[in-house]
Amino acid sequence: MPGQSPLKLVLASGSPYRKALLQRLGLPFTVEVPAVEECRLAGESPPAMAMRLAEAKARAVASRLAAGLVIASDQVAALGQEIMGKPGGFERAREQLARASGRTLCFHTALCVFNAGSGRRHLDLVPCEVTFRELSPAEIENYLRRESPYDCAGAFKSEGLGIALLSRMHGNDPTALIGLPLIRLCEMLRAEGVEILSTG
Repeated sequence: MPGQSPLKLVLASGSPYRKALLQRLGLPFTVEVPAVEECRLAGESPPAMAMRLAEAKARAVASRLAAGLVIASDQVAALGQEIMGKPGGFERAREQLARASGRTLCFHTALCVFNAGSGRRHLDLVPCEVTFRELSPAEIENYLRRESPYDCAGAFKSEGLGIALLSRMHGNDPTALIGLPLIRLCEMLRAEGVEILSTG
């Protein structure tokens, strides 16, 4: 039997990728989509933006609960200080991958666990760097037509065919690149009394 949580777990995200990642832990949880405007503030760095939005999402959902642990994450992909958002379509995705060709893109993934009952907050940033190969226009177009990663920051899926675009990755947690850093999340949940491997 998977471990059981003494507190209700709520994922503050409508992302199917984050939902699939959280399901790996075998804990029951519900999903609530926060109403948070995801925009960059003037002068805000990519990591600061990710941290602010992750906490805002957690607090937005926690404000509707009497108790429970709210899990929220936000990811900002950046070439230096330039943010590479979700492309939304083929042309924008092709532009993003052409700009990223031969360069290193940093994914700043922030994680927040908020205890709605106690008000206790856990917040951290788990960065991951990916370096792209020199990509030809044909490779970029073929990749986009095969995988259509238009809802992914940076216009690629590392857990899918997008891995073929890369020359290296550097980070402490590969799940951070997908959008929910599970290693750090397990640490935060343990701090709140959730023992994921207490039974088996």
